[in-house]
Amino acid sequence: MDITWNDDNFIQEAVEKYSDMVIRIAFQNLKNMPDAEDVAQEVFIKLMKLPAYNSNEHLKAWIIRVTINQCKDLKKSFWNRKTQALIDQDQLFTEEQKGVMEELWKLPENYRNTVYLYYYEEYTIPEIANLLNKKVNTVSSWLRRAKIKLRDILMEREFDYEK
Repeated sequence: MDITWNDDNFIQEAVEKYSDMVIRIAFQNLKNMPDAEDVAQEVFIKLMKLPAYNSNEHLKAWIIRVTINQCKDLKKSFWNRKTQALIDQDQLFTEEQKGVMEELWKLPENYRNTVYLYYYEEYTIPEIANLLNKKVNTVSSWLRRAKIKLRDILMEREFDYEK
């Protein structure tokens, strides 16, 4: 579904197309669904103020970049550092999903974002580097290190289950 800027329903179409992605990115960065939903809301409010965009790929890249930046801003805020979530995260995921998320959260944030963009959004390493304003070699190193760390974590987990 291509989104056309001149369409009266542009924001509605953008929300329908990208809201799941925005919430997934925000949640894996913030580990908190209410905050992820707040970030999603802020992203789409910023989108409403945005002048016309040339293509859907540029729009998607803009949305990803703004989502990650909103997460960083929220983490830095005084309010966020002094509060705790009231929602039990166990209610949000199946057992299998909780296991995967727990392993991903053991990775540094830059590794998590790189893994997400590479495997779930199917961006190439140069595209991720452009999205994150990093060098291609940096992103390549993050992805390689993330794979190694995940492998080690999963092997350790498998070893613990065999005991």
